[in-house]
Amino acid sequence: MTLRCALLVCIGLLAGSTPARATPFDVDLALVLAVDVSYSMEADEQHLQRQGYVNAFLQPALVAAIRSGPIGRIAVTYVEWGGSAAQVLPWTLIDGTGSARQFSEALQRQPMRRISFTSISNALAFSRKLFLLSRFRGVRRVIDISGDGPNNSGVPAPVARNSTVAQGIVIDGLPILLPRRDAESIPDLDAYYENCVIGGDGAFLLKISDTRAFAQAILAKLIVEILGPNVARLQRSETAARPVAAQTGYNCFVGEEMQERRIGQ
Repeated sequence: MTLRCALLVCIGLLAGSTPARATPFDVDLALVLAVDVSYSMEADEQHLQRQGYVNAFLQPALVAAIRSGPIGRIAVTYVEWGGSAAQVLPWTLIDGTGSARQFSEALQRQPMRRISFTSISNALAFSRKLFLLSRFRGVRRVIDISGDGPNNSGVPAPVARNSTVAQGIVIDGLPILLPRRDAESIPDLDAYYENCVIGGDGAFLLKISDTRAFAQAILAKLIVEILGPNVARLQRSETAARPVAAQTGYNCFVGEEMQERRIGQ
């Protein structure tokens, strides 16, 4: 079964559900979109990444996934990060085509930024605080973090991952493996994300290895996240976009070691 077919089947099965009774601030999912804008990302790649999210929230399939939940709405915030992090869009309730389009248009209007260094750990810590500050109560809480390189600033990524998962927050990954003209990335970034970054019930990753795949990958990943961990497991077992197997003894300090060598040169 292809990813597209799996998603269409799940949306079809759930589309007829009736939203459950809930307070105005209860949502099926509270989702932090944590997007890498470090200097290792080329300007055209940053534009493709931003447009991928802008376009995703205009798609009927994404809205159908949102409406299929027991409550029928989600809350989303958009964060950009490098060595530090910034909340680009505040927590926003999305419950249909209109609110999804407003979120997309608001994101489209935001200026592009670039931030030096790559601190996955800081991005996770920043995102955890956003859940505490949010007025929305998510049945599930997920951080969707993209990146094109390993952690090279702040505490090690596994420390931040463990602290995040301990709070009941799921971390999904979107590792970006594109040809580089510099030495900021590593060839097995998907394995790094699998072993050192993602975690929690139903956590998964979807790698991007072609600039033409940005929009499709972002939309597919968002739909899987919205539909929930059961669909994430389906993706892991039945599609080519499943995570690599965890490796015993994987070096989660590779980014810090690379940074030390650069400083020592």
